[in-house]
Amino acid sequence: MFDKYNRKITYLRISVTDKCNLRCTYCMPAEGIEHIPHSEILTFEEIVDFTRIAAKNGINKVRITGGEPLVRKGIVSLVNMLSKIEGITDLSMTTNGVLLANFAHDLKAAGLQRVNISLDTLDPEKYKTITRIGSINDVLKGIEAAKQVGFNPVKINCVVENDANEPDAKAVKQFALENGLVPRFIPKMDLEHGIFGVVDGGDGGNCAICNRIRLTANGMVKPCLFSNSGYSVRELGAEQAFKMAIENKPACGTINQTGQFYNIGG
Repeated sequence: MFDKYNRKITYLRISVTDKCNLRCTYCMPAEGIEHIPHSEILTFEEIVDFTRIAAKNGINKVRITGGEPLVRKGIVSLVNMLSKIEGITDLSMTTNGVLLANFAHDLKAAGLQRVNISLDTLDPEKYKTITRIGSINDVLKGIEAAKQVGFNPVKINCVVENDANEPDAKAVKQFALENGLVPRFIPKMDLEHGIFGVVDGGDGGNCAICNRIRLTANGMVKPCLFSNSGYSVRELGAEQAFKMAIENKPACGTINQTGQFYNIGG
């Protein structure tokens, strides 16, 4: 389907949970968050039904996000169900990598094609400071497991204050290139104040060519990350929610005062 600005919408990002096993300073408060009640979280069947309708309407690329998707119980089963939907030719996941070493083999076998792994620094102490509770060794093991099982490409998401010329970003880039990984540099964003930029090494943040919509863990179809708009799958039905999101996709992002990165999926 095309939106009213003649952008062909082919990309669906699915947040499967608002829970995360890290507390990154730019994403979540140190004390954590009040989680969405379990009864409000979409079931796998609801997610698959929506994705099947989306695929019939032109979606061919799906990315699973969170929170941290690997903390969602049964995530491998969901990957398997999504991989079998006719029309989906690109199935990927964004993960912090902490649990990836345990899941990589099964995810690949279930049909996941590629992964993006978050890594903002190679300094173990800085990593602990940024994530508050994480160990960089877990992420490095996850990256190695992703390579070993054959995910291709394995991309590294590095959040930067300003640009890729920062010392930590340069170190991440060198590490990525030396290990056959693809680095991407994401400017730090602010939903409430509408601060965002184009991803270095990707298309995110470039409103003129935006081809994506988002499904949140509690069933809101969002036409834009930087927008308060959302259409409930449970209230409107999957097909109507999908069509309304595309019909009301804005020309450009503004602000979002109704959601956070941890429950929309970035």
